[in-house]
Parts: sequence; C-alpha cells; structure tokens
Amino acid sequence: MKGLAIRNHRAFASGALFVVFAVFFFATALQYPAGSAAKMGPGYFPRLLAIVLAAIGLVVMFGAMKPAADRQTLRKWDLKGLAWITGSVILFGALLFPLGLVGALFVLIVVSSRASAEFTWIGALTNAAVLIVLCLAVFVYGLGLPLPVWPSLLN
Repeated sequence: MKGLAIRNHRAFASGALFVVFAVFFFATALQYPAGSAAKMGPGYFPRLLAIVLAAIGLVVMFGAMKPAADRQTLRKWDLKGLAWITGSVILFGALLFPLGLVGALFVLIVVSSRASAEFTWIGALTNAAVLIVLCLAVFVYGLGLPLPVWPSLLN
C-alpha cells in the first residue's frame, strides 16, 4: 500500500509509547469499578484517560505515516544522560527526609543537569535557585504539603 510507510520514526515511536502506556493503565484500571458518568467509580477516570492517551498516540502514529510527514529516524539512546537523570531522581527520594526539600532539590537539579552536553555550573546553580523557590512556593506554602523544608538537623 503506497503512502503507509513510516516516514517519521521518532513520532511513530512516541505515538506507540503512548498507546503502550494507555493499554497498561487501562488494563490496570479494570480491577476497579467504573461506575457511570453520573456516579463515577474509582476506575472511571483512569479508563477515560487511557482512552484519550491511546487516541492521541494513534493520531501521532498515523501522522508519522502521512506522505507529507518529515523524514526523521530514531536517534541512538543517550544512556549516560539517562543514567544521570535516573540517578538524580533516586537521590532525591533518598535525600528528601535527611536533607529536606531544599537540599534534595538542589542535589536533583545539579546531578540531572550533568545529563546535558551544555552543562555549566552557573546554569545549574541558577536553575536550582529558581526551581527551589518555585517548588517551595507551590508545594509547601501554596498547597501546604507536609514536606520537610530544611535538613532534619535544623528542624
């Protein structure tokens, strides 16, 4: 069939990933009662969200096969960058209670910044300062989440 070849491999892979996640979350939500639109059960919203996610994924996948789509190939995975980012998230979880939100966010942002080829200390420290202030404003003071702000030695 002419015109159904995958032209944009990156978009097709992104759409396929959306569909895979949608199927996983839909299957997981099946163990909860859905209810109805008038009286929603705990499985109603996750199923609806999974359907929307799958629809978006299918639209992206079909768009990647259009003859007018840009030709793009998949890039090689940057495993070093992926390791830096994954490691920074693990460190954040491990350091949140001993260092508090400020310390754990600082470590998260500086360590994850190392994943970029454009890493600079000034950029990482500026980014850390801005994001720490935003996270404190939104999560601690705005939403009132009971997160430790400072290291446990200072509390």
